[in-house]
Amino acid sequence: MIAFRDFALRRGERLLLSNVDLALHSGWRVGVIGRNGTGKSSLFAAIQGEVEADRGDIDVPSRVRIASVAQETPALDDRALDFVLSGDAPVHAALQAEATAFANEDWEAVAEAHHRIEELGGYDATARAGKLLHGLGFSADTHDRAVKAFSGGWRVRLNLARALMTPSDLLLLDEPTNHLDLDAVLWLEQWLLRYPGTLLLISHDREFLDGVSTHTLHLHDGRAKLYTGDYTAFERQRAEQLRQQQIAHDKEQVERAHLQSFIDRFKAKASKAKQAQSRMKRLEKLAGTEAVRVERALRIEFPVPDRLPHALLRLSDADCGYATDHSEAAAGGGEAITILRDVGFILEAGDRVALLGPNGAGKSTLVKTLVGELPLLAGERAGHPDLRIGYFAQHTVESLREGASPMDHLADIAPGVGSQPLRDFLGKWNFPGNRAFESVDGFSGGERARLALALIAWRKPNVLLLDEPTNHLDLDMREALAEALSDFDGAIVMVSHDRHLIGLVCDTFWRVADGQALPFDGDLDEYASWLRTRDASNDGKPARAGAAPAASPAAVKAAPAAAPARRKANPVKVAAAEAQVSTLAAQLAEVETALADPDAYAGGGERAAELGREQVRLRTRLDDAEAALLALYESDAA
Repeated sequence: MIAFRDFALRRGERLLLSNVDLALHSGWRVGVIGRNGTGKSSLFAAIQGEVEADRGDIDVPSRVRIASVAQETPALDDRALDFVLSGDAPVHAALQAEATAFANEDWEAVAEAHHRIEELGGYDATARAGKLLHGLGFSADTHDRAVKAFSGGWRVRLNLARALMTPSDLLLLDEPTNHLDLDAVLWLEQWLLRYPGTLLLISHDREFLDGVSTHTLHLHDGRAKLYTGDYTAFERQRAEQLRQQQIAHDKEQVERAHLQSFIDRFKAKASKAKQAQSRMKRLEKLAGTEAVRVERALRIEFPVPDRLPHALLRLSDADCGYATDHSEAAAGGGEAITILRDVGFILEAGDRVALLGPNGAGKSTLVKTLVGELPLLAGERAGHPDLRIGYFAQHTVESLREGASPMDHLADIAPGVGSQPLRDFLGKWNFPGNRAFESVDGFSGGERARLALALIAWRKPNVLLLDEPTNHLDLDMREALAEALSDFDGAIVMVSHDRHLIGLVCDTFWRVADGQALPFDGDLDEYASWLRTRDASNDGKPARAGAAPAASPAAVKAAPAAAPARRKANPVKVAAAEAQVSTLAAQLAEVETALADPDAYAGGGERAAELGREQVRLRTRLDDAEAALLALYESDAA
């Protein structure tokens, strides 16, 4: 499908890729990997024709339909469902044309729109858009919300849903798991496994790559090399190639030394001149195998805490949420919304806890409560006098001061400490030399996140509360973070969609959903399997809490009350709702078949008008029935 021939790509003065010769075939799912700055996103831009090759050719068939995720979403008044539906532009246009024709009672236009929708297979488009939204964590009551009402992270999800809705032969996804919770990542993984086209996927999530990719394209040192298999297979193959390369280099160096020694000894001796000349030619023909250049392994560490008491932090009978007036709410008055109820949570030295559950269910609320950023609405929070918390929130990276350097930031929290100790510390976090004095304005997201973690480490915390710490981090930095956390002596509570990080660091899991935070008896594989099957857990609660976009404290203040926790849907009601949808769909199909008959428009079109009104009535009823069924599915953790 896609062929690169002597392809080279430059961005400004910097040569990103050169001498690329490879082909990507139809149906492959290719994980595109490499350190930040190696040209992954630029390669996507070249495939889409947004940038030109510096040399050579890239052959993408002209008839290939390409879908990708938009980088920005304007503040639109469009409903979320309509925005996603517009990803399938022909179907969206036909549905709008049909609605307009009905409004104008233009029955000939209705018939034309009907034929067009049927031709495109578009009558299930609304349901497909709804399923995409649902899978990515949007509850049914948010589907009618205006796009502009969503926060930036949720608009990223809308863009992703719209890209998945777009009919395509080639799907380009650049870090699609950023801004997703683990539940949505697992859903997306299953969706991509069913995608029939060709997929190119940039990701720093190795578990996601292992779950999805059939091939791996590694960008490194200006080259692009294709490997068969997922990320783990790539690691094995590359390690073996590097081993063989080093063996060949060492062997060649021995031969070079032997040949050079002979030449040096006998080149001036007439009787050995021919042999010396022969060895000189042999020396010139040696391949010149490069020694393996070991990349500097990034290593970071969290210092040993000054004090590490056994019992660190405790919540008892805690109600967690937001209040219009924290002091009034804590005293039993004032308006408040409760996200989690009756939480009992004890954190001891050495604990490694991962919080699982969909966005909006209360994971960040629980973390903020543990930090003390959110006062309790009820219950008790108790911390040891020697408790020292290191808190990484999703907004931490954005809170770095523009124009300030890493040294400026560290000096702010280390008054009286000399310059050299600060520089030495920053060097350990890969801000060596002059990098420590550069403004953060020019830093990448990964560099900013690394600096934020360094500032946390300086304080020598004995508890780390980490809310999505891997966003913006590349694979090397994620590995370094996993090693540092594994060696950390204190306690850890983590929210992350990176299964590899969670699996290496955490040994205890809590599920946050349905207004509760409870231990989950199982590992990550069991959690993923449980989500797929939507089986009830021991407590009888569903897997998904109908996650809506997480509300800000300001939005929460305007909310009337917390929604009650959902119970598992009644299977009888689900079956009845499914039967209702099926019946209405069949009735609608009959009416639309009649509308397609030219005889319906004879004699002034009265029959067509009657059928049109019936179609509108049935379509409305079907939409309502599908919404009701979707709500039941959602309450059953669909």
